[in-house]
Amino acid sequence: MRELVVLGTASQVPTRTRNHNGYLLRWDGQDLLFDPGEGTQRQLTHAGVATSRITRICLTHVHGDHCFGLPGVLSRMAVDGVDHPVHLHYPASGEEVVRALVSVAGPGIDLRLRPHGAAGEVAEGLEVAPLNHRIETYGYRLTEPDGRTLVPELLAAAGLAGPDVGRLQREGGAGGVRLADVSVARPGQRFALVMDTAVCAGAEALAEGADLLVTECTFADEAADLATAYKHLTAGQAGALAGTGGAGTLVLTHFSSRYPDAAPLAAQAGARAGGARVLAAADLDRIAMPPRRELPGTPPAVRMSRHLQGHR
Repeated sequence: MRELVVLGTASQVPTRTRNHNGYLLRWDGQDLLFDPGEGTQRQLTHAGVATSRITRICLTHVHGDHCFGLPGVLSRMAVDGVDHPVHLHYPASGEEVVRALVSVAGPGIDLRLRPHGAAGEVAEGLEVAPLNHRIETYGYRLTEPDGRTLVPELLAAAGLAGPDVGRLQREGGAGGVRLADVSVARPGQRFALVMDTAVCAGAEALAEGADLLVTECTFADEAADLATAYKHLTAGQAGALAGTGGAGTLVLTHFSSRYPDAAPLAAQAGARAGGARVLAAADLDRIAMPPRRELPGTPPAVRMSRHLQGHR
């Protein structure tokens, strides 16, 4: 299963209908928790999501609405008996704040601190890029390696079946047949999360080619002066990030409390989002990873198979 569980969509001030930030990415049996703001532990309960599969917690920065829920989440994981290592990624300049938050959490989990101070890969398939906010901030991108999808008709024509198919996948060839001869390219899926930032090269790099792009949308276009002053994105800027980067689905979040209805923000973002699907997130939304993008020349049988199997 690959899906995004939205735990909170407020920015600095929570509202009656919006909790502080929190985003749980369910990815092939492991869960990544991003920016657990205040109240995230309770939101996990409302969402019906256990902490048992959380393997990584990723902080974009150490402003309170993005990290004050960390002690509660860690304490809950201890109560739930999580016994696998949990990796905590965060900007290196936030070390003092992170250690203070961890110190008030209940003990009992194998927590591994993973500070980073530059762009690059911080775990297999997980990379960060610097954003432009008032303190050191990084966005995250999770990338699945590209692969290949076997085409049944081509396998049959080549006379391959049973153990030969397994050897073909492991070794790249079997019985004089190459993997490339009986398969088509399968692009890896990409998830990106861009939180508090002004428009910058790091945000653009993260958004490039993302199948699912989650980005802050703190202000409407009419409040561009506030966005500039506080180094946040307007709705139009968020949409342009998706449009320029060729993102598949754009999820808007981190709304200022001045906007009880996010629909106008989604409209402003949609006007600049190119072909991206635009969603204004609400607390407790569950958003599936979009189906894989098809490459030109993909055989109809493969397209049908992917349609039946969903994103997997």
